[in-house]
Amino acid sequence: MARALDVWCFEEKAGKLTEAGGGTLSFTYDPAWIAADLPPLSFSLPLSGAYDSNAVEAFFGGLLPEGDIRELVAGEFGISSDNAFSLLDAIGGDCAGAVSLYRQDAPPAEHVPCVDWLTEPELDELLAALPRRPMVTADGEGYRLSLAGAQDKFPAVIEDGRIGLPRGRQPSTHIVKAPISWLPDTVPNEAFCLAVGRRLGIHCAEALPRLVGSSPVLIVTRYDRATGEDGRTRRLHQEDFCQALGIPSANKYESEGGPSLVDCAELVRAVSTDAVGDLLGLIDCWALSFLAGNHDAHGKNYSILYGPGSARLAPAYDIISSISYLAVAKVDKKMAMKVGGSRKPDWLNRDHLDAFLGQARLGKAPTRRRLHDLASRAPGAVEEVRDEFIAEGWWSKTLDRVVQTFAARSRKLTELCE
Repeated sequence: MARALDVWCFEEKAGKLTEAGGGTLSFTYDPAWIAADLPPLSFSLPLSGAYDSNAVEAFFGGLLPEGDIRELVAGEFGISSDNAFSLLDAIGGDCAGAVSLYRQDAPPAEHVPCVDWLTEPELDELLAALPRRPMVTADGEGYRLSLAGAQDKFPAVIEDGRIGLPRGRQPSTHIVKAPISWLPDTVPNEAFCLAVGRRLGIHCAEALPRLVGSSPVLIVTRYDRATGEDGRTRRLHQEDFCQALGIPSANKYESEGGPSLVDCAELVRAVSTDAVGDLLGLIDCWALSFLAGNHDAHGKNYSILYGPGSARLAPAYDIISSISYLAVAKVDKKMAMKVGGSRKPDWLNRDHLDAFLGQARLGKAPTRRRLHDLASRAPGAVEEVRDEFIAEGWWSKTLDRVVQTFAARSRKLTELCE
C-alpha cells in the first residue's frame, strides 16, 4: 500500500512525497505551488515534472543523516536504515533548508514558538549520549530533527546564550557539532579554518568554539535561517550540490560518481543568479580547502542558497584540516575532487591547474591572480587568527600542525599561480 507525506516549504504546501511498492519514491508538486509561481525545490526537480525517481530519492534522501548515525537513528525508531521514507516520516520536521515533511493526516499546526531550554548539565548529558543515541527524538516528546552528514551534531535554538531544542514547527537557528571521537581537537580545527577564511574575505559560515560543561562544541550559525522584522526565525531554502545534480549521498565523492570541480562550476553557471560572482566564490571555497588541507571537500559540502528571486552559492562550511591528522590517524592523502586530473596535492603543477580552469571555462590569468592573492595573504591571516585562539585558550598541538599545513599549502599555491 502506498504511503504519502506532505512536503512543505516556505510554510506553503509544495507537494506530496509518495512511497510506492519496493520503496520507490515519487514526488508531485501541488497545483497551488505551481500556480503561485513558486520555485522548484531542486534544480534536479523542475516544475515541469521532467524528472525520475532517482532524482527524487537523491534530493529527499539527501536530507537525512549518513553512515553510523543513520543506523542509530533507524534503530531508535525500529525501522530499516535504507528506508528513506520512514526516516523522513520520523525526523523530517526540521531539515537543512526550508523543507519539512508531515503526514497527510497530521498537517503542521500554526506556528507557535516552542523551545525546550537546556541547563548545562542537561547539555552535557545530551552530548555524552550523542555517539550512541542521536538527538532526534526525546522519548516521543515531539522533536523531529534531521541533518545530513556523518558527524555527531544536533540542530538547536540559541538565544541570549541559552541553548534549546526546537519543538513542532519552531526552526532551529544553529547547529551544535560535537568533537569527532577518533580525531583530536576537531572543534578548534574547524573553527580555525573557517576563521582564516573569513579573515581572507571568503564567504564562510560563522562557527565558534564553546565549552559546554566539560565538552568542547562548535556552534555554527545556520545560514539557511533569517530573522524577520517581527522577530520570527524563518527557514531559507537550500540544497547541496549532490541534491541539485540528482546524485545520492552515498555517491558524494567524485571517485564514486559524485560531482567533480568542473561539474560544480557548471552547476553554478546554470543555477546562480550571479554566476560570475559565485564562480569566483567557488574558486575561493576550493582555495580555502586546499590551503587548509581539507581533503573531504565532496559534493555535499557545497550548496546553493535560494532566496526570493535569487539562487546563490552558500557560504563555505565543514572545512577542517584533515591532512593535519596524517601523523596520528589514517586520513586520505588525496583530495576529494581532482584538479586537472590529479587528486594528489603534492603532485599538482601549473598544467593541472590550467587544465581545470580550461575545462571549467574560467579565465586562466585572472583566476590565477585571485588564487595567488589568497595564497600570499593567507600566512598573515593565519597569524592573526592564531593570536586570537591563543588568547581565548583554544590552542593545541593539533592547531600547530594546522598552521604548518597552511604555511606549506600557501607556498604550493603561490608556486602554482606564478
